[in-house]
Amino acid sequence: MNMKNLLVALIFICLPNCALAENWATKMFETLEHDFGVVARGAKAEYRFVFKNLYMEDVHVQSARSSCGCTLVRVENPSLKTYETGAIVATVNSRAFVGARSATITVVFDQPYYAEVQLRVRSYIRSDIVFDPESVNFGTIDCGSPAERTITIRYSGSRSWRITDVVSPLPYLTATLSEPSILGSETVYRLTVKLGEEAPPGTLADHLILKTNDRTSDAVPLRVEGTIVSPISVTPSTLFLGRMKPGEKVSKQLVVRSKQPIRISKVDCEPCNGVLEADLSRAGNPATVHVIPITYTAGEELGQIVANIRIHTDAPSVNESSLLARAVAVVQK
Repeated sequence: MNMKNLLVALIFICLPNCALAENWATKMFETLEHDFGVVARGAKAEYRFVFKNLYMEDVHVQSARSSCGCTLVRVENPSLKTYETGAIVATVNSRAFVGARSATITVVFDQPYYAEVQLRVRSYIRSDIVFDPESVNFGTIDCGSPAERTITIRYSGSRSWRITDVVSPLPYLTATLSEPSILGSETVYRLTVKLGEEAPPGTLADHLILKTNDRTSDAVPLRVEGTIVSPISVTPSTLFLGRMKPGEKVSKQLVVRSKQPIRISKVDCEPCNGVLEADLSRAGNPATVHVIPITYTAGEELGQIVANIRIHTDAPSVNESSLLARAVAVVQK
């Protein structure tokens, strides 16, 4: 067999194994397709393809590209430690395109191995509906503080077109719609959206659904976004302790930040399957930043261990969910 034939044979032998190897990247994604449905002209429509590092090695996204200018792409958190999450964010370019659109997003990983994952999106961009501004954006607000935003909805077309209802996916997000105004060929609404004080801390990224009497397309999404910040935060939110043997110890750090000086009185975890010790020798002094050394001693139970670490402070009226971190360890013989 000459060298050329040998190379061809090796390639065909390798192909099935290479294809199988690339499945490691696909398995990290929660979903590989998304249909935006109807999108108003100029409206902001985004979808986060979330992926999670399921492996002991670090994962890195080298690039992400779209096959069509109708969909813009960016990468959130391209470098992931074990059990950390990132996202490929697809945004409909509704200002430059109209009509039915589709795109394939190619995500290239270069660590721990080379792999490509293809994501697919679809949308239908309507030119007769315009939002001003493009989304309901609350910006950054403090947890427990109510907020309100107003948006104008313009429709150009049939004078009988109406919005019949506004559906909210969240109990703390409510909407009030004005009576329609007919201005020439336009039907205009004012929509007031309120965010309740019970909204939990974290990122707000969802859609209100405008129900209309248009039989061909009776539902139009309106993006709602913002960041609700807690007066106290803990980082990292997931503390990966690595592979351990029973009785083995590992040390890490948690950082607690607050708007006002606080004291930390206690750190515990549930369920631990081991012993968690926190050095609080400096935590009794009021401060806006506390760095807490953590030492974990693995128990006898084997397998993946997931425990909630709770931080106890003297801060009044703080949502307990904001004072949680998650510890993950893999205990093996």
